Amino acid sequence: MAWAIGAGSSGSTPFAPAVGANAIGVLRAALWVGVLGFLGAVLQGGSVTSAVGNELILDVQMTPLAATIALAMAAGLVAAGVFLGYPIATAFTVTGAVIGAGLALGGAPAWGKYGEIGALWLATPFVGGGLGYGIARFLRSDLVIERVAVPFLGAVLGASLAHIRFDLLAPEGMQSSIAQYAAWRWGYAEWVVVPFVTVAFAVAFALVVWLQMRPSKRRGERRFVVMLGALVAFSAGGSQVGLAAGPMLPVVEGMDVNVGYVLLVAALAMLAGSWTGAPRMIKAVAQDYGSLGPRRSIAALLPSYLIAQTAVLYGIPISFNESVISAVVGSGLAAGVERVSARKVQRTVLAWVGSFVVAIVATFVLVWLLPV
Repeated sequence: MAWAIGAGSSGSTPFAPAVGANAIGVLRAALWVGVLGFLGAVLQGGSVTSAVGNELILDVQMTPLAATIALAMAAGLVAAGVFLGYPIATAFTVTGAVIGAGLALGGAPAWGKYGEIGALWLATPFVGGGLGYGIARFLRSDLVIERVAVPFLGAVLGASLAHIRFDLLAPEGMQSSIAQYAAWRWGYAEWVVVPFVTVAFAVAFALVVWLQMRPSKRRGERRFVVMLGALVAFSAGGSQVGLAAGPMLPVVEGMDVNVGYVLLVAALAMLAGSWTGAPRMIKAVAQDYGSLGPRRSIAALLPSYLIAQTAVLYGIPISFNESVISAVVGSGLAAGVERVSARKVQRTVLAWVGSFVVAIVATFVLVWLLPV
C-alpha cells in the first residue's frame, strides 16, 4: 500500500505542476519527492495514522486478516490507476476499505468522523479550485507587479510554516508547531512569541523569494514553484503515510511493536514507490490536465499545501490527487476553459467515486465471507 501511495498520489502530484512549468525534470522530481515524502512521513505521520487506525470504526478490533484484505484491496485499486494513467484518490480507497472491513466485523460507523472527512473531501475541490483560480487571476492581473506579488505569496507561505505541526516537537501522541515550541523553549507566553515567529518566517521567506527574482523574474518564479513542490511533497508524506500504516495500527498495538517502526517501514516503502513508479504519474498530471506555466503552477501548489496541512492538523485522510488536480483545474480556468482537459477531469472524478464505492463493497464482502 505504501509503495502504491508513493508511486501514485504522494509521489506524482506534488511536483507535477513544477514539471509542467519546466522548473524541474521528471526524474529529478521523482527523486526529491521520495526524499521529502519520507521526511514528512517520519515527522508528521502520527496524526492521520491514528485517525485511520482508531477513528473510522467503533466498538470493534481490526483483525490481522481483515487489515490485510483492506490494504490489499486499496493497494490494488491505486496500483491499477498508476498503470492505467488515472490518479486514483488514495484516501478514498483506503478509507472505504477500512470502513468496509470494520462494518463486516460488526463495528459501528463513526458518524462524527465521517462528517469531518466528508466535509473536507467535498470542500477540497471548491477551496482548492477557488484559491487556484483566485491566485492565478491575481498573478495575471495587469495591476499586479510580479516582483512584488510573488514575494508576497512567499510571505504567506512562510507565515503558514511557523504553524504546521510536527510529531517530534510535542510529547508522544501529540503535535506542536515551531511557533508553539519556540514559546515553550524561550519561556514566554504564546501570545508574545507566536506572532513574533510568524512575522519572522513571513519576512524571511518573502526576502528569499524576492532575492531569487531580482536577476530574472522567470527563473525566480520557477524556483518558487520548486520550493512549493517540495513543501507539498513533505506534506504529502505526513498525510499519506497514515493511509498505509493506519490499518495496521490496531494490530500492532496489541503486540510489543513500536508504532514509530511501523511509520518508518511505511515511509521507506513510499520512498521506493516514488523512485520506481512516480515518473509515469508525474507526467500524467503535469501534461494531461492542461498546460502549466510558472504562475499557474504557483496557483495550483500553494492551495494544495495549505489544504494538506489543514488535513494533518485535524487528522483527516485526504487525497492529494483531489487537492492538486482541483487547484490545477482552477488555475487553468483563470487562463481560459480551453486550457483544461474536461474529458480527463470527468473520467478522474468517476474513478475517484468508483474506487471509493468498490473499496467499501468489495472489502465488506471479502471480510464477511472469510473466517477473519
